[in-house]
Amino acid sequence: MRDANPNPSISTAKKEGNAIHFGLVAVLLWSTVATGFKLGLDVLSVQQLLFLGTAISWILFLVAVLVTGQYFVKRDEILRIIGLGLLNPCAYYIVLFSAYDRLPAYIAQPLNYTWAITLAFLAVPLLKQSLSNRNLLAITISYIGVVVLLTVETNTTEHGLNWLGVSLAMASTLIWALYWILNTKCSSEPIPVMFWSFTIALPMLGFILLTTDEFPPLTTQTLFYGAWVGLLEMGITFLAWQRALRLAQNVGRISQLIFLSPVVSLGLIYLVLEEPIGLGALAGVSIILAGLWLNQRETSQTSS
Repeated sequence: MRDANPNPSISTAKKEGNAIHFGLVAVLLWSTVATGFKLGLDVLSVQQLLFLGTAISWILFLVAVLVTGQYFVKRDEILRIIGLGLLNPCAYYIVLFSAYDRLPAYIAQPLNYTWAITLAFLAVPLLKQSLSNRNLLAITISYIGVVVLLTVETNTTEHGLNWLGVSLAMASTLIWALYWILNTKCSSEPIPVMFWSFTIALPMLGFILLTTDEFPPLTTQTLFYGAWVGLLEMGITFLAWQRALRLAQNVGRISQLIFLSPVVSLGLIYLVLEEPIGLGALAGVSIILAGLWLNQRETSQTSS
């Protein structure tokens, strides 16, 4: 009988190549969202932008569950999925958008990016994981980068730094890390999890919007920014990244792609938003990324 797959290494290589392609798509789309946040918040309030983005993302996930036929989550995980919806998109994006509303994008983006370090801390009590010496070194390096970034910004900005914005950006890392810890304990398929999480979140965000603000005008401009947030930050990127992780033979290698995002993002912030990014700020961001890379490498080696 003839072997149906005489060279399985070709199939494996193709899957790995497709994983990299999906991963790059997700990373490049994520790289645009800091710019999109700032542009959107110039014409919409935090509540308006979040409601529009969530509504558009919900439509995308509705289409995804209809196409895949994955409608339901496990019954014993319903309460966890309600919790996921309260964390993301509700709490996380209210806090994150509020931070972007108060800070330059080149400050808010790298601060938010330290969520991986917060995750390493929270994994100790919540997942019973331990921190190696390399993890501790990585955490120290990243927070040195945060100090450098904030010190440079405080000394070079005419009106000083908005410390409420800084606090909100750092709080967003805590919420996002908690979200992913809860997510690791969820065994239901990711697409219906996201659909039902956003189904829970959307009416809540609508209530918050109507009690604190007014419904946004549905113009080409507002819908464009809502789609930018809903599709590129919350929707398509999630589906592409999940696909990349499922196809990858080496998840750690795919995860390294995420470090392209802040670099490309800073370039867009400089070119599109025309924010003055000095050498001191670049040094701070570089130190943060060095710590994150070291932490990711240690995590990948430990899990392999």
